[in-house]
Amino acid sequence: MPIVPNRTKEKLAAGELALGMGLRMARTADIAKVAKVAGYDWLFVDMEHSPFSIDTAAQLCCAALDAGITPVPRVPGHQHFHASRILDGGAQGVVVPHVSTVAEAKAVVDACRYPPVGHRSVAGAMAILEYEPTPIGKAARLMNENILVVVMIESPEGVANADAIAALDGIDGLLIGTNDLCAEMGIPGEFGHDRVRDAYDKVISACRNNGKYPGMGGIYDEVLAPRYIGMGAQMILSGNDMSFMMAGAKARSSYLRGLK
Repeated sequence: MPIVPNRTKEKLAAGELALGMGLRMARTADIAKVAKVAGYDWLFVDMEHSPFSIDTAAQLCCAALDAGITPVPRVPGHQHFHASRILDGGAQGVVVPHVSTVAEAKAVVDACRYPPVGHRSVAGAMAILEYEPTPIGKAARLMNENILVVVMIESPEGVANADAIAALDGIDGLLIGTNDLCAEMGIPGEFGHDRVRDAYDKVISACRNNGKYPGMGGIYDEVLAPRYIGMGAQMILSGNDMSFMMAGAKARSSYLRGLK
């Protein structure tokens, strides 16, 4: 039965790092190919902190499917349609922000997984099924197996509940949003703080205890990133198009002005 392979889920299952590139400003289909050629595994279409419409996000997801990079948007909130509409539009997974309780995580599963795991509404003509007509029961099973459902842990409450959240059937991974976590802890920007290290240890342990994938967002420092990856962080948000463009543009202008 045709289905687009979820290469990020395959890499995570093999114990490898899966590197994500964030999108905040790119709007055209070529960014999917660019990210793939640049060595990334998943495309983090950020619908929380950008003005992306659902239409633009869906087009980027479909472009990613054909480019061989996994589209995993961050949805803007916890309404069921925030996740289900973009999954219907071509996403192979979602990252849901600000999940702190088991009840919130269970609502994510309900929105993203078809019965009997969740309560996602059935739609037809799916991009990840190559638009092949597929019996409903088989399609639901294939898509439940194919998608990647990740919740973001961004508060001390979420860290405390990490083990119970990771134990839920239908959750694939817990990704620490380090910026918001530090802000909630009252230590904004202190990514190397002992309390942050302890939070990573708790969330990574929760994932290991329950066969789920631990992720890292907001850490781009070349001293701190190896620390948390060494502890076991596997699904890595590696930066975004804005920061990459700014870094490259500044490096080039500095070089050219240095020639004078």
